[in-house]
Amino acid sequence: MAKARMRHIALSVKDPRKAADFFINAFGLEEVGGSGRGTIYLSDGTINIAMLARDGKPLGYQGEEEFYGIDHFGFWFDDVEEGCEQVEAAGAKHVMGNKSGDPTSYFEIKYRTPMGEIFDVTTSGWRGAVKEVEPMG
Repeated sequence: MAKARMRHIALSVKDPRKAADFFINAFGLEEVGGSGRGTIYLSDGTINIAMLARDGKPLGYQGEEEFYGIDHFGFWFDDVEEGCEQVEAAGAKHVMGNKSGDPTSYFEIKYRTPMGEIFDVTTSGWRGAVKEVEPMG
């Protein structure tokens, strides 16, 4: 079985700048980038945390009321094709993304767990995330 590393958490927030400032001030996270859509990327040096402006409608959300919180999370595989096969065999359903992407460029493939949560699979990581860490002990 291929080992995946959780290296990405995306939060749906009302105000990405205000949310980023909170995480920077409360936890000492570092701002490592952003996107033209208002997303701000933070890192603790291991995991990428994205502040997404989703207007209360996270990816795949089907409720009537606004929702803010965990939008999706992401796993880094050594081999994305093997990772895709593994998560599909476990019951995940492909949502979007090119499963035959160029592993030397950034891409992610979105899936839905059998319970409904959205997650990413990638082989190239996220800004501010590192693939390997030394375990404590």
